[in-house]
Amino acid sequence: MAAQRPLRVLCLAGFRQSERGFREKTGALRKALRARAELVCLSGPHPVPDAPGPEGARSDFGSCPPEEQPRGWWFSEQEADVFSALEEPAVCRGLEESLGMVAQALSRLGPFDGLLGFSQGAALAAFICALGQAGDPRFPLPRFIILVSGFCPRGLGFKESILQRPLSLPSLHVFGDTDKVIPSPESMQLASRFPGAITLTHSGGHFIPAAAAQRQAYLKFLDQFAE
Repeated sequence: MAAQRPLRVLCLAGFRQSERGFREKTGALRKALRARAELVCLSGPHPVPDAPGPEGARSDFGSCPPEEQPRGWWFSEQEADVFSALEEPAVCRGLEESLGMVAQALSRLGPFDGLLGFSQGAALAAFICALGQAGDPRFPLPRFIILVSGFCPRGLGFKESILQRPLSLPSLHVFGDTDKVIPSPESMQLASRFPGAITLTHSGGHFIPAAAAQRQAYLKFLDQFAE
């Protein structure tokens, strides 16, 4: 019997993470999935001051390697490089550049079977799927999506695409009961936009869990798409 082809998953980092730092933070997950899935990590294009802000203390996101600048996908103020997931933003500055970057990665590094997003990256991944479902040729719908500590993005343009229309693709939503950065009701609200969503909770906070219990849930979800 021929070996199964590993699923290819484009992984979008959270706010104030670098590509290398995010790759290190997903190391336990990568080991857990092993030959089942190949994780390709991508961080945002916009440099972010490496200091705690309203979106959470540094320990919630993990600091970047010293030689790497932390990055983000968009900012929620016009004059400051900050982001708050839980407040209605005045702007979503830098979002278009980030959409272009992801579109380029999908074209240049793809094809991908699925998307995985963490925190701000999860909100962006959901938005990208909404754009794809609406017919944006830059974003072909993936076969599945995994959203960790996700939330419905706030701001002009987001509400119509994310909050109003169901997103019709298989989804796994992972979130912690004690997450103080993205409280679990925020992740549950995002999950409600995906009919048939599967939820995986854990007792921890703002991170990507990969202990034995979660590992089995990831593998069971991914087994649906094995070829």
